Amino acid sequence: MNRLILVLYGVAAYVLFNLSFGYLLGFLQEIGVPKSVNDGEIVSPVYAIVVNAFLIFLFGFFHSLMARDAFKRWWTRFVPEAAERPTYVLQSAVFLLVAMLFWQPLPSVIWQLDGVAAVVARSIFVVGVVTLLISTFLIDHFELFGLKQVWHASRERDIPEPRFIQPFLYRVVRHPMQLGMVILLFATPLMTVGHLVFASLMSVYVLIGLYFEERSLLHQFGDEYRDYQARVPMLVPRLFPKRASAGVSEKGGAL
Repeated sequence: MNRLILVLYGVAAYVLFNLSFGYLLGFLQEIGVPKSVNDGEIVSPVYAIVVNAFLIFLFGFFHSLMARDAFKRWWTRFVPEAAERPTYVLQSAVFLLVAMLFWQPLPSVIWQLDGVAAVVARSIFVVGVVTLLISTFLIDHFELFGLKQVWHASRERDIPEPRFIQPFLYRVVRHPMQLGMVILLFATPLMTVGHLVFASLMSVYVLIGLYFEERSLLHQFGDEYRDYQARVPMLVPRLFPKRASAGVSEKGGAL
């Protein structure tokens, strides 16, 4: 693949993913998007749940499949290795957009907050968004989204091997990005059945994804990550984190 095309491909995937994430925020909060989680023609609840479950399944299936090492080895037989991560980012954006655009509303209200309570709910939502975004930069934002890979490939440089690090939030919870995602999924002043279904199905996918990610990290970092698991909770921060065992580096946390 031409170097310039490779870089442009990586940038395009990154831009599309950010657009899809921005749309997700508006989709959940019903702000500034043409179709939100509660918009659309009302259909039978059974039909809506089946369609919605299928949409989240599509997103989760391809998201998980393309994250597996065996798939990466097969896929990079056909595409440049540097294009693997941008392609992963691109398909995540596409299937997330598809899920939101074809989402079937279930508008029955579970709770509706007003005044100060609504402000608190939206503030918690912002905390979730900020937690997620900060977490990406605490490790390597540009490698996470494939930009570093295409840039290094365009310069004919190798990507350094991943290091196990534990910066800031990663010292109190192993997966702050996913914690931020769960928070923003549920923090809303208006919770409908449809919103709850979306948040719940996405959270189930998050937990399934974490199961496979933890296995991969254990395989990659061995006892170092096993000790990290013993000290730091997966999603719910511990008020008083355990101290590191003797001989364990303060480097940690990886993609």
